[in-house]
Amino acid sequence: MVYPYIPHTEEDRKMMLSSIGLQSIDQLFEGLGEELQLSDSVPISHGRTEDEVQRMIDSIAQRNVRGIPFLGCGCYDHIIPATVKSLSSLPSFVTAYTPYQAEMSQGLLQAIYEFQSMICEITGMDVANASLYDGSHAASEAASLMIGAKRKSSTVLVSSTIHPFILAVLTTWAKGSDRTIRILKEKEGVVDLSTLDAELDESCAGLIVQSPNRYGLLEDYSSVSETLHSHGCLFAILSDPLSLAIQKSQAEWGADIAIGDTQSLGLPLAFGGPSCGYMAVTESLMRRIPGRIVGATTDAQGRRGFTLTLQAREQHIKRERATSNVCSNQALAALMTTIHLSSLGWSGMVEAANQSYAKAHYLAYHLAQLPGITLIWDKPFWCEFPLVFSDAKKMRKFLQELRNEGIFAGVRLAALTRQAKDELVLLVAVTEKRSREELELYLAAARRVMK
Repeated sequence: MVYPYIPHTEEDRKMMLSSIGLQSIDQLFEGLGEELQLSDSVPISHGRTEDEVQRMIDSIAQRNVRGIPFLGCGCYDHIIPATVKSLSSLPSFVTAYTPYQAEMSQGLLQAIYEFQSMICEITGMDVANASLYDGSHAASEAASLMIGAKRKSSTVLVSSTIHPFILAVLTTWAKGSDRTIRILKEKEGVVDLSTLDAELDESCAGLIVQSPNRYGLLEDYSSVSETLHSHGCLFAILSDPLSLAIQKSQAEWGADIAIGDTQSLGLPLAFGGPSCGYMAVTESLMRRIPGRIVGATTDAQGRRGFTLTLQAREQHIKRERATSNVCSNQALAALMTTIHLSSLGWSGMVEAANQSYAKAHYLAYHLAQLPGITLIWDKPFWCEFPLVFSDAKKMRKFLQELRNEGIFAGVRLAALTRQAKDELVLLVAVTEKRSREELELYLAAARRVMK
């Protein structure tokens, strides 16, 4: 039987599997673990009606475990106004997604222009692009920009307290581009900057740090920009944009590059994506920032309009002269962030950030009173904090018992880092969406387990 929409022959599939050292398709998915795979096949190979297929898919979706999420580690459950989905779903926006003749889509260009303006206001920087694929992508682009801005440089310093996934992407980027990532060690949950000056040799292009960091802790970057700039190096800070409503912005720390992910601003969890990366820079780096930039102008009749500007970029020049390999942007996700910010306003952002802060500290204080649980470091944090358990058995029981109560209690850090030192660490995230009743439900269940 011929399947016209599956162009690969059996020989093609064997060749592709052999090139990555595998014998079968099943081996390709072994890393997922049996608990994540369907134990039975979906019987649609011989054709079913649309309604029958939809019913099958719905029945499979019902197997997903639902509960109250106190999960974070880069993806957070925030309140999203109904206007975000309603407006971003308009056909005039959806069909204009990443247009190739961009000037024909004035409405979308205006939305991107507003996104750029809002990112600049939040970060305090001069210029922002039209978004990147996600926060990890923004970090790799920042590293590339740094090396491109300093002649004969090949190394980027990176804090060990950045998110493990972002560090993995940076490592992959360095390997593929023949660059070097040099890690700065951490000390008591934050990056150790005592050796920074000694690390800044001629090959070093800059430093990338994160606050709130992988533990949810807020870091202090006093005098860092002065040290870096005295060696001709650039400074990039990766931050959750919502946190910038109540903590210092990248510009206030003297950074040259502001990066991060706008997932906390209007983008649902959606099983981990898609998301939207942001990147903003000082005016001196304006022509080095990758991706699209939308500018405001006037036409021949004096009417206000929007157009792609500074277009000597990836899509418009020879590959070997390009500063980046990005060819598009997350226009629809950026639009959702723009609508979300327009709905909240600055005062709404401050309220959401303050509520996240207050609720996280309330839960952290009471959990730290329980036997067998300790708040690791006495350091400032925002909406996420690290707990350490006295032993692995108690931690497993804690997670399972709270899950039985319909609560996802947190993220095991070792599941992301694969490091033995993180085996007993649990990251707990609390956003403005968590109600007082949900916090008390969590605490009641925790007290029963840890008594």
